[in-house]
Amino acid sequence: MELVNILSNILFVMALGYYFMTNMQWYSYKLERVLFHHTKTWWHLVYFLVPLLAYFFVSKYTNFSIVVSLAYIIMLYTWRKEQDKPLVFTGRVKRFFAALVFFTLFLVMMKYIIKFDILLVLIPLLFAYLVSAMMEKMLFLGFQNKAEKKLESMNNMVVVGVTASYGKTSIKNYIAHIVSAKYNVYATPRSVNTFGGVLKDINDDLPDDTEVYVVEMGARGAGDIAEISKFVNPHLAVVGKIGPAHIEYFKTLENIRNTKMEILSSERLKEAWVHESAKLQPIKHVHSFGKEISNIRATLDGLDFEMDGNEYHANILGAFNAMNIAAAIKVARALDVDEETIKKQLNTLEATPHRLQRMDAGGKVIIDDSFNGNIDGMLEGFNLASTYAGRKVLITPGLVEVDDAFNVQVAKRADEVFDVVVLTGDLNYRIFQENVDASKLVKLESKDKMQEMLIEQTQAGDLILFANDAPSFI
Repeated sequence: MELVNILSNILFVMALGYYFMTNMQWYSYKLERVLFHHTKTWWHLVYFLVPLLAYFFVSKYTNFSIVVSLAYIIMLYTWRKEQDKPLVFTGRVKRFFAALVFFTLFLVMMKYIIKFDILLVLIPLLFAYLVSAMMEKMLFLGFQNKAEKKLESMNNMVVVGVTASYGKTSIKNYIAHIVSAKYNVYATPRSVNTFGGVLKDINDDLPDDTEVYVVEMGARGAGDIAEISKFVNPHLAVVGKIGPAHIEYFKTLENIRNTKMEILSSERLKEAWVHESAKLQPIKHVHSFGKEISNIRATLDGLDFEMDGNEYHANILGAFNAMNIAAAIKVARALDVDEETIKKQLNTLEATPHRLQRMDAGGKVIIDDSFNGNIDGMLEGFNLASTYAGRKVLITPGLVEVDDAFNVQVAKRADEVFDVVVLTGDLNYRIFQENVDASKLVKLESKDKMQEMLIEQTQAGDLILFANDAPSFI
């Protein structure tokens, strides 16, 4: 029976480690975010604390702890099947589990030798976390030194930094596309915008012949932008629109603004453009922009606007993209790209994937705005949908990491525009229930039922807008 209890201990610790690391990976390996900013903190009670207490109780008074371990594994398997972002076994995760196995086996041997009365499961988890955190810190410093040496060897390369509360990925992509007509351009991929992500990008993917490197910079707290900016030292910088995105972390709009302004700390900064929403007093090399954009015309067929006496057209959706494109044009001008080339590049500009990206399929117009999680972008998507003559269907979880007042605004506008409103997940369901006509509202309990729901709720001729796509753990 002792061997069964030892096996039970090992299985239970590994299962706890799986739950712990899944949540850590979701929240960028920040323990504070897992503990205090998790959108489903009740999971920690159901899938961690209750099983832990049950295991301790059963193992202390009976010899049936294996039953608790197996039941817990089955619980986690069921929970895992409901998630759309399962644990990815990266090098970091593998190193954590290697440490966890080592400490678990070590304590099992100690128990066998000196007869511990209570099977210890938290100590291996704690030790594995501390040791793996130290290992990651050492590896990170090595990656940082390597990236620093690579940047020093490319001293003729122009670095362009981009940040914003929202729209930074689009601004980055637009700059890269326009400027690529004249230079070898490389931009950080997808939504890579953390210090660690930028370091990895430099080490693994930045080509040696890059002439212009466009770096997206994101933040969850004060100092995040400064850390990236001081490392890559951009020559040119753009701060897009400032708004309440991630205000849960920053607490105030002023904190968000001040954090975005950290991009101006670059020692090599020659010129910067800051959106008027930051209310920054312009100085010699830092310009405010936004007011000069006029006559914006946004439809489901594209975007037109005027700026500085020039007219521009792009096959991009959303009036707010006039501001994003305008920022890219200003950077291109600073890099001596002529006006004719800028307009030519705009003609071939493509939408950033999953941000008001139009697709026509099965007789339906599909607008994929699933990576747009801010209120301005979401409402602009609703405005575009309102211009469509046919039936309109919205699929959304609402907004996350914002005050309820913003979701009330979103829900009321959705009720005005759409014939069917499909809410994914529980996070904002109560708000939508209170502000959307009950005959329109559909709740999608699980994303694995999406196809079934689309068959039931949509038909040829519909416009379907996917607005924001929060992962299932949110």
